[in-house]
Amino acid sequence: MSSNQVPARVGVVGGGRMGAGIAQVFAERGATVTIAETVDQQAAYQRVDTGLRRAAERGKLDGQQADAVLAQVSTVGAPDKLPADLDLVVEAVPENTALKLDVFTQLAKTLDADTIIASNTSSLSITELGAALPDPTRFVGMHFFNPVPVSELVEIVRAPQTATATVDAVVGWAQALRKTAIVVNDSPGFATSRLGVHLGLEAIRMLEEGVADAESIDRAMELGYRHPMGPLRSTDLVGLDVRLAVAEHLTATLGPRFEPPQLLRDKVARGELGRKSGRGFYDWKG
Repeated sequence: MSSNQVPARVGVVGGGRMGAGIAQVFAERGATVTIAETVDQQAAYQRVDTGLRRAAERGKLDGQQADAVLAQVSTVGAPDKLPADLDLVVEAVPENTALKLDVFTQLAKTLDADTIIASNTSSLSITELGAALPDPTRFVGMHFFNPVPVSELVEIVRAPQTATATVDAVVGWAQALRKTAIVVNDSPGFATSRLGVHLGLEAIRMLEEGVADAESIDRAMELGYRHPMGPLRSTDLVGLDVRLAVAEHLTATLGPRFEPPQLLRDKVARGELGRKSGRGFYDWKG
């Protein structure tokens, strides 16, 4: 375990599955966390509560500890309602450049000048997003993985303008969360999404071409290559819509080797988005 400490005051923009998970892990390590959620504050708070109850079921916390951690979490309705004196704000809204830029514009008007701002984007340019801020030296990618409480990795993405002190601080905070941090340079898809999406797309093509069924493809990677989860089940967990958006971004920036298979497009069009919709490459209902 690292001797680093988490920041005392953390903001999270977006209270979906990822944002709630990020809020949970910081609160578990002692931070006071404020979630900015424009759609449903109560649902965001409930996601953190559910995550803490699951941690208690796994023996990571007891009930009283879960209650104490939840008491450190609060919600507000918009990014410009966050407290000004936060040490760190992590943006975790959907993978939409315009939406993220709007968030950063609001944060720039709200936060103290020394607050570090991080994006949980899995593929978008940290250089481009940081241009919305008056001091991009304090902006960095902090890419968490789903589910955040049990995932071991945080991918730290450094843009050319990101200060070394900013990278060092965020790496230390990730280690204080008991996670392993890797540092990569800003590039489309970074390291993890670029590799993960490429494998996932090929698995979808194999299913589309009738090479094998979904479970056999996944078991091949789990048992043959010791992947903890096969690429199709992983796609269901991430969300087929998310994987499609990242693939389209990588196609636009890196070329046709990331062109999404028609099967992926068809499933997204039908609303088969993976676990969150109840069906993707697997049936998740019940």
